Amino acid sequence: MKVAYLGPQGSFSEEAALRYFADQQNDWHKCDSIVDVLEAVEEGIADKGIVPIENSIEGTINITADGLLRHDLFVEAEIIFPVSLHLLTLKGAALDEISEVWSIVPALAQCRDFIRKSKVKSRQFDSTSAAAQAVKNQERKDVAAIASKYAAEVFDLQITKSGIQDNANNHTRFVVISKENTEVSEPKTKTMLLISPTEDYSGVLSSILNVFTALSINLTWIESRPTKKQLGTYHFFVEAQNGLHEEKMNKAITILQAFGHDVRVLGSYNTTKL
Repeated sequence: MKVAYLGPQGSFSEEAALRYFADQQNDWHKCDSIVDVLEAVEEGIADKGIVPIENSIEGTINITADGLLRHDLFVEAEIIFPVSLHLLTLKGAALDEISEVWSIVPALAQCRDFIRKSKVKSRQFDSTSAAAQAVKNQERKDVAAIASKYAAEVFDLQITKSGIQDNANNHTRFVVISKENTEVSEPKTKTMLLISPTEDYSGVLSSILNVFTALSINLTWIESRPTKKQLGTYHFFVEAQNGLHEEKMNKAITILQAFGHDVRVLGSYNTTKL
């Protein structure tokens, strides 16, 4: 099986993929961006992909949400991955030498307090591992990467300061995606829906949420993304704490469709904590 993930070597996505698929024989396909992962799966270059969709500090990863809007893909698993961010430097570098930190945008955002208090500049990279690799290749002691312990091991870098994220209880939620909508042969604990109202009217979101409330369905994630057709019109991602095998989940979908909303089932799945 070929699995696509956001590279290069040493990224959180790689670590999550290696740990989740540890019991299988896999051919790995490293991608330069989250969009590339989604396209690789849709085009059949990879059988499955793993992408981050939400962080406990920064919230939804919009690139992934927008990608699920554009591509005909399905979610078959959810992975909760603990994230600890460290300041990686060349060996022998001191903390007071650092004038600039490099990383991917979400990681920089998750370490906003540290960056502000340290009064250092920040530079954006496509991944935490790309930043770590750049620190290694450029051989500069005045720059550091914000990345994982795994990246420090991969690129033989020094952890100059540990756990610099704003919140110690930092987790990233990944989803495993595939091109085929796998049949729900056993009970699942969650279902993700993409709801696109066919009409824009006052209280449209409230009317959608009332359906789930009436059926005692707990929602664990709600995200709105613009339709890009008209200002103020949105698609809604809704994740319910019920599997598609449950009668009330299917009843909710039927009611929403009866109200004239377009409802796309993105997947029914279980959660794995790494």
